[in-house]
Amino acid sequence: VVSTQSRHYGRGVGAVVDPVEPDTVLAAIKEHQCPVEQILTTHHHWDHAGGNEELDKKKPGMTFYGGDDRIGALNHKVKHNETFRIGELRVTCFETPCHTRGHVCYYVEGKGVEPAVFTGDTLFTAGCGRFFEGTAPEMYRALMEILGTLPGETRVYCGHEYTLQNLAFARHVQPDNQAVQDMIKDSVEKRNEGLPTVPTTLAQEKSYNPFLRVTDPEVQSFAKVSDPIEVMGYLRKVKDNFKA
Repeated sequence: VVSTQSRHYGRGVGAVVDPVEPDTVLAAIKEHQCPVEQILTTHHHWDHAGGNEELDKKKPGMTFYGGDDRIGALNHKVKHNETFRIGELRVTCFETPCHTRGHVCYYVEGKGVEPAVFTGDTLFTAGCGRFFEGTAPEMYRALMEILGTLPGETRVYCGHEYTLQNLAFARHVQPDNQAVQDMIKDSVEKRNEGLPTVPTTLAQEKSYNPFLRVTDPEVQSFAKVSDPIEVMGYLRKVKDNFKA
């Protein structure tokens, strides 16, 4: 995350989300000559927070944000709807417990820039995270009532490149959804070229991600229930055992 302006430095400043590889992060900071003093951690799992303590030792004095006391080097525990700034960018913290109890997503906006949300393991491209420490009602709230209400142009930066596996499940749920077919084609082309499929936009996600389509009659028909929260739970249960 980089702001092109900063009152403190008079030039760009940055922050890092889930810096699991400290040496890679430090090399990027040096290469881009961009001051970084803020670390945004989505949740405590090692593949997201595992580099925090080493990074803190190698570059002392940074602020480590997060919503769970299990996060290494945490020195600023955030609350729902808390805001802070990265240079001229405004960051809003959303508590999205389910994958883990203390999961937080970070929504970033600023003048003249497209908004972005860093969703960790809550919302993936075409999917969502497993309910390791939560329930279907919690994931429904996270996806439908919090993240799903952000502007459609919001860029979604998730924590893993699971897109093709997730799209296979989306096609299983809605085999006639043209948006799913188009996204599969686009994603295959990108992966064949060695490119990431991330980010997408929230508007795109709503067109093919079954976990954001739990009010869609076709998805409800697949789940054989009409209550959106029950649909969410059913989809996750089926996805946990799905083989593409």
